[in-house]
Amino acid sequence: MVENQNWTSEFKVAFKSVKDLYEFLGEEFPSRLSEVEKSYPVFIPRKLAVKIKNLGPDSALAKEFLPSETELDPDLNRFGFEDPIGDKNFFKAPQLIHRYHSRALFTPTTICPVHCRYCFRKNELNADEELFQNDFSGTLDYLKAHPEISEIIFTGGDPLTLSNERLEKYLTGFSEIGSIKDIRFHTRYPVIMPERIDSGLLRILDQFSGHFRTLTVGIHANHVQEFDTEAEAAIGRLAELKIQLLSQTVLLNGVNDNVLILLDLFEKFIDLKVRPYYLHHPDRVKGGMHFYLSLEKGREIYAVLRDKLPGWALPHYVIDIPGGHGKVSAFNPESTTFSGQLISKSGLKIPLQEPDLFV
Repeated sequence: MVENQNWTSEFKVAFKSVKDLYEFLGEEFPSRLSEVEKSYPVFIPRKLAVKIKNLGPDSALAKEFLPSETELDPDLNRFGFEDPIGDKNFFKAPQLIHRYHSRALFTPTTICPVHCRYCFRKNELNADEELFQNDFSGTLDYLKAHPEISEIIFTGGDPLTLSNERLEKYLTGFSEIGSIKDIRFHTRYPVIMPERIDSGLLRILDQFSGHFRTLTVGIHANHVQEFDTEAEAAIGRLAELKIQLLSQTVLLNGVNDNVLILLDLFEKFIDLKVRPYYLHHPDRVKGGMHFYLSLEKGREIYAVLRDKLPGWALPHYVIDIPGGHGKVSAFNPESTTFSGQLISKSGLKIPLQEPDLFV
């Protein structure tokens, strides 16, 4: 097991300025990116920037993480939402979003190891947002009053940004509520900043895997270009624990909207003992609409994946219905054509008009 590493030093040397980033990449600096940066800041770890430099500006990594002038395109942004999945509609207690009956999202941080340009919370990730205000006693009080909640899903930001001490505090608090049986983390750290998967974190995850029915780490990656030997080693350390490892991928226009690319990605996850779990249709987020693709195209891709992958390796293809109606299946075995409505988690037929980006 690796010793604790000072992974926080990676934050100090990361690129936080578009101008500095483009100077490092040796690329011409588009002046309008200064305007993009004001609305949507840049944060790219130095090691990731090296990968992007080596792979070039047309690579999947460049498209995922480098800012683009299209983020401010008014013709695109009129189809996007500040809060595309309706987090604020279900904000019930400090740092707690209770959208689904038996599970709640816990949002203890706004900080991520990288700023993904398609992020569905890119308009919300600031410390002043009510979603992220800390009052853990208030969080616990709500959970005690709602014993129907059996799973806590750590999100954010990226929850592994928290120190090991803070993670241990939160897990201890949740373990003392008898109705909380399952814990899940969704994170980019194993792939983007694998130094975070240190011996202290592994000890905590191993310890608390015995306190809960399940302890799951969902690893977010969208393309095989994101993996290297350090990332694979970090995931290997997690795979040695008695926890579940699941994958999470966003289907992105121009990045991975291709059957072969996705098959390579899911095979990589399987090789690393990570079960493919979610393939998200992109959320209609303001500032990220250039990543959007039609449901029809997504369904056509998924139909081929269903044929190529065994059932246990096939992720759930899901879409979050705008407005907070929840996550539902995006695939229709009757037709790839979108009818103009989706059935919500409560069984209601919700009309949904696709953006006319595809006409």
